[in-house]
Amino acid sequence: MSKALHCHQLSKSYQQGDIETKVLDGLDLTVEKGELLAIVGSSGCGKSTFLHLAGALDLPTSGEVFINDVNILTLSDKQRAVFRNQHIGFIYQFHHLMMEFTALENVAMPLLIRGDNPKQAIAVATEVLAQVGLAHRGHHRPSELSGGERQRTAIARALVTKPSLILADEPTGNLDSDTAEQIYQLLRSLNESVQTSFVIVTHDIALAMRMDRQLKLDHGKLMPFVDSDPVALNNVKSTNLEPTTNV
Repeated sequence: MSKALHCHQLSKSYQQGDIETKVLDGLDLTVEKGELLAIVGSSGCGKSTFLHLAGALDLPTSGEVFINDVNILTLSDKQRAVFRNQHIGFIYQFHHLMMEFTALENVAMPLLIRGDNPKQAIAVATEVLAQVGLAHRGHHRPSELSGGERQRTAIARALVTKPSLILADEPTGNLDSDTAEQIYQLLRSLNESVQTSFVIVTHDIALAMRMDRQLKLDHGKLMPFVDSDPVALNNVKSTNLEPTTNV
């Protein structure tokens, strides 16, 4: 059975003059289909860099990235763009919605970009917006939505192509605890209903502990996360999300 994501000896370094900064150092990771994985770590440890590599938005210095058994690093730039559109969804902390378009148009955009019939794309986007509880807000622009509604719109946009993998960068980072709880419940519900795998990088310990598995990114490598580890807790926040028993 193919894995949703498999990274092998993934490394990323940046060179500035004679100085080399190694962000990721031989990182290995396998994410099963339908798994909810949280990755925590202090600011600047390379979590966002990892997401960019896993999502084929950037190229590693060395190593391999497989999604559904496809080595995405062997694809051309154009092929990677098509692959991302078909297989990967992205959720960002700051939504990255296009302010001049409605929520419905934002959600439909990945389908329109890949060339779907506009009428069909709008129909699918309407259905996905209803899944996240925003059927009544589809014709509102982002400026007319609350923070939680914007994040739900971003989640709907990530899901609209029915990707096998969603990469989320601080999905509850700018939300109050009540809205963060709603977003968590939504992610869990969608994960269970469509079996999409989620990799969530976060500073939010409470959110991380409710995922199926937790890892810590430290010195360029992933290791098991222990929430009582004072090093792991450095610069990491915790909200009032209640823990669940399925961790």
